[in-house]
Amino acid sequence: MRRYPRGLTLIEIIVVITILSLLMAAVGVYAIQQLVDSKRSIARIDVRNALDAVETYRVTKGRYPSTAEGFRAVVEARVLKRLPKDPWGTPLGYALESGEPVVTSFGADGTEGGQGEDLDVSSRDLDDAPDRGRAEARN
Repeated sequence: MRRYPRGLTLIEIIVVITILSLLMAAVGVYAIQQLVDSKRSIARIDVRNALDAVETYRVTKGRYPSTAEGFRAVVEARVLKRLPKDPWGTPLGYALESGEPVVTSFGADGTEGGQGEDLDVSSRDLDDAPDRGRAEARN
């Protein structure tokens, strides 16, 4: 008499599916946090690049654009190709405060203030950024 190999029981299949689900959930939580962190890093880079463009505008025009002119003046001067946006698709904010330009990404919610992913990234905060502090410590 020929014996056929026995398949998996229902309990064994449920155990395997449960273990795989737990592993996928753990990886998913880590991946989502990495996505949030990477978007904040990209926002920091976008703010720095926009601030550099404003500095280039100042060098060519002899002044910073006013708050009312904002990035439109920088685009019209052909320093930037288009109005800068943050990783969440929101246009970056620009203001001229006490003669100094301030560029801001308003986070995931697109409004001022917030916590976590909604926290603003401002050019005022760039000097306190951890990656910049490490670069200055090496010099």
